[in-house]
Amino acid sequence: QVQLVESGGGLVQAGGSLRLSCAASARTFSTYIMGWFRQAPGKEREFVAALDWNSGSTYYGDSVKGRSAISRDNAKNTVYLQMNSLKPEDTAVYYCAGRSPSSDYYLISQSYSYGYWGQGTQVTVSS
Repeated sequence: QVQLVESGGGLVQAGGSLRLSCAASARTFSTYIMGWFRQAPGKEREFVAALDWNSGSTYYGDSVKGRSAISRDNAKNTVYLQMNSLKPEDTAVYYCAGRSPSSDYYLISQSYSYGYWGQGTQVTVSS
């Protein structure tokens, strides 16, 4: 069974940085799209970023574009989300997810299209 395990969340002051990690249990994820989503209390799950593990192509949501970078470590089967210049509105539970390959930005940005999910990691940004 494929598992995704996030880590790296925590409490940070506004303007600070965090790096989230998502470790995949199966090497088959090297052919997948790996995405990051976030969900704040009372809000819908929001697309943050995604990476095509095979091609290295990256995709970003408007709310984090220019402040975040998604990357991968093939040897560790791990995807990272580096977040900089954090704002209080970035406070949310961040989820890692996996789906089949696609080059369609709309599909990549939709949480319903992902079949594999991690348990989430809390990010809290204080003002």
